[in-house]
Parts: sequence; structure tokens; C-alpha cells
Amino acid sequence: MPKPVEVSCQKQERESVPKREDVRRKETMTFKGEPVVVQGTAVASPYDHSTPAPSGAATGQAASDPAQHGEKQETRCRDPIFAFLLYGNVAAIVAVAGIYGTAAFNQSLDEATSGSNYIGYIIAAVILGIIALVLAGLTLPILMCMPAALIKVSLVGMIILSGAMVVIAFMNGSIFGGIIGAIFFLVFLCYAKAVWSRIPFAAVNLLTACTAIRKNCGAIVIAYFMTALTFAWAVLWTISLMGVWEEVVTKNCVGTQSECLAQTSSVNYGYLFLLFLSLFFTEQVIQNTTHVIVAGTVGGWWFSNEGGCCSAGVMGSTIRALTTSFGSICFGSLLVAILQALKALANSARNNENQIAICIAECIIGCLESILEYFNKWAFVYVGLYGYSYIEAGKNVIQLFKNRGWEAIIADDLVGNVFFFLSLAVGLLCCAIGAAFNDKTQFFVEYAPAPGNVQATCAGIGFIMGLMLTSILMSTIASAVNTVIVCFAEGPAEFEANHPELSQKMRATWLEFYPSSGV
Repeated sequence: MPKPVEVSCQKQERESVPKREDVRRKETMTFKGEPVVVQGTAVASPYDHSTPAPSGAATGQAASDPAQHGEKQETRCRDPIFAFLLYGNVAAIVAVAGIYGTAAFNQSLDEATSGSNYIGYIIAAVILGIIALVLAGLTLPILMCMPAALIKVSLVGMIILSGAMVVIAFMNGSIFGGIIGAIFFLVFLCYAKAVWSRIPFAAVNLLTACTAIRKNCGAIVIAYFMTALTFAWAVLWTISLMGVWEEVVTKNCVGTQSECLAQTSSVNYGYLFLLFLSLFFTEQVIQNTTHVIVAGTVGGWWFSNEGGCCSAGVMGSTIRALTTSFGSICFGSLLVAILQALKALANSARNNENQIAICIAECIIGCLESILEYFNKWAFVYVGLYGYSYIEAGKNVIQLFKNRGWEAIIADDLVGNVFFFLSLAVGLLCCAIGAAFNDKTQFFVEYAPAPGNVQATCAGIGFIMGLMLTSILMSTIASAVNTVIVCFAEGPAEFEANHPELSQKMRATWLEFYPSSGV
């Protein structure tokens, strides 16, 4: 095995203080065929296991103990049966839409657009969408310039919003609602006080994630493409639903239209569950595929310093997510989709008897769904980084939370507030721009819209466009933040070698709270 590159301790003692930093950076440089050396100790990379890591590395247990970090898996398809289940699901929906749904959809579309021209609204949506994309893009440099300030503002904003809701509830005479709101207001105050000291670490996580995404902007393009794919799937599923409704309900109905609607309570819940499962299964797969691609991309940037719009990290992660890791993505997505379908089914049965039992069941299912979604968010980071199967990735998640889990949860919640407020701000800006359109705007004069308030409709379109497009970008950065937390827990040596300035910031903020952690 090649000898690690080391720096003499005696020579370090003779150097001046500015030179010590240069020596430290040289210690962490990685040469081809040589292991990473940090503080005079060779450390193996999770992405290159040709070099074994000796025990007791000075960079921390997570980076030196092979049992504490992941290893890149051999290239083969994992959990393939679940990928075939997704293929069957998509094929079934396409078949139902083609056989039963097309005629029903065209009929409904003709009835809805009879005597109206929506071209003006389509033009307005395109214009507002372009504006929203520009504004969403501007949030990235803002996040990088002032991450700590934005986290603080978002925390204060949550407190102000909860306080405003208390005031509104009491002003409207809702005593019970005001008391509940006051309890949440106090909870937010206690939460802000408890996590305020953790803001620097969350801020540097956010800065690192934004840097990784900016260096690999192709991940953002993929995220927007996946969103368009989700929209196309929603349209296809709606056409299928209309076809099933026409075949199962309308054709078997006897009587007037109002009587037919009254008979819908007897709809077959088996059909309904399968339709809901189909919808949520594919949506979850698309969403989690984006998450895995971003995780792999950030991992490539972290461990190998890969960058560029179509970098090897972006392309390699995309290929892995759509091939060898696709079954694992479908596995975790199916579990969440089952819970979502059961929850939607319970919600659709609210008009029936046993309201209390249905409400309790819906609450329990919702809690399980939230837990599993949070678990998946971290499990898919390991799928994207190392190519684990879903079960193996889950085991690594459990190990992560045993080591540094609570810090991960706090950092994740703090940056989540920032993403929400930025998305809301862009949505409101686009709403204001949309409100500037009216029935005297040129394209509305030429293409007369359906009767209604043009100004309010365009404002609504602007808000939806701004909120949706910014949320897509924010979700990409959120995935990057989760990946950064995992990578920092597992590979601080590689981070020091490839990105020394960011590494120093993360180490400094971590050591403020855990001086004995050894990072």
C-alpha cells in the first residue's frame, strides 16, 4: 500500500501561525493512489475503499471506524420487484385512461370551456411562471449571503404568525381557538429559545448545501423536469379516474343527476383505494427519485469535488437513481403511498357513520405517514450516496440518529422554516404582479376570458406559480442540507481535503457545542 503523505510534528512547531494553516491543508490533500491524511493519520474515503482506515483516526469516530460510515455498494439492481410494481401501475393507468377515460375527459372539457376562451390566462400563466423562475433563482444567492439572518427571521416570523392567529381568534369570539393558539404560541417561544444557539451550525449547513447545488446546477433542472412529470402524471390519473367514474357510477345510475350524486356513497371503496394508491405511489417515486439524485450529486461534490451543470456527479446520480437504485426508491415510496391511500380513503368516508372511529383512524394513519416520510428522507440519502438497498439504508438511518440524530432534526427544522418563508415571499410577489393584469391588458382584450374577475384570477395564478416553483428549488436545497448533515457525520476528512474553507466553518461551529467530539 502506498505510504501516506505526512508532515513532521517538529517542523510544524517551528512554523509561524499563518504557516500552520497551510501545513494543515497540505496534510489533508489527496494524491492519486494515496490515502487522505488528517493530523498525521491515514483515513479511508467512503467512496474509495482501496485504502483501509486504521482505528483511532483523529478526525472522529464517524470518519475512522468502518462500522460507523457507509460504503459504496457493488453495482447491481436492488429491490427490483418494487420497480416492476411501479411499471405495472403506470401501464394499468395508461390502459384505463386510453380505454375508458379519453371520451369522458373530452366531454367534460367541452362542457367546461363552452363559449369561453382561456388563451389569455394561459399567456398570463407563462409570463408569471417566467417571473417566478427568475425570482426563485435569486433566492439562492440570498441564502448564501445571509443564512444565519434568514434562519433568525424565519423563527421570529413563526412566532409573529402564531401570535397573530391568537389575536384573530379572540377578536372573532373563538375562545377555545384562542386558547389553543396561545398554547402553540408559547411552544414556539420555548422552541426558539432552545434552538437559538444552534443557528450557526444550521446556517453553515445551509451555506454548504447551497454551494453544492450552485456548483451542480443540473440537479435543479432535473427537479423542475420531475415536477413537470408529476403534473403530467396527475393529468393522466385524472383522466383514468373520470373513466372509472363513468363506468362504475354513471352508467349504473338510474334517475336524475341529483339522485345519481346521492348514490355515490355506495361507491366501491376497493376501486377507490387502488386509484389513490396508484396516484400516491407514482408521485412518491418521482419525488424521492429527485431526492436520491440530489443526495448522490452532493456526495460526489463532497467526496470527489465534482461540479458543473452536467457534472459526473449529476449524471452518475441520475443514472443510478433510474436504474440500480430505482427498486429501493419504489420500495420506500410504496410504504408511504399505502398510508396516504388509507388516509384519503378514511377522509372520503367522513360522511358515513362512525365519525369518531374514522377521525381516530385518520389521525393515527397521519402520524405513521409523517414518521415514515421523515425516515425515508434520511434513508434515501444513503441510497443516493452509496447505493444501499432500502432496508440496509434504513439501518444506517437508525445508526445516524443514535450518533447525532437530535442535532440533525434541529438543523433540518430550522432551515425548513427558511424555505417556507422564502417560497411564501416569492408567491406573494408574483401575486402582486399578477394583480396588475386586468381585462384591458392586451392579450386579454384579444382573447376574451371566461366571465369573472380577471385581476383576482391572475393574482391567484401568480401566487400558485411563485409558491410552487420556489418550493421546488427549496426542496432541492433541503435534500442537499440533509445530505450535508450525513456526509459531515461520516466523511469530515474528505470535506477538509476538497473544501477546506467550508470545512473549517462547520468544524468551528460544531466544536462550539461539542468540544470533545474530535471533528
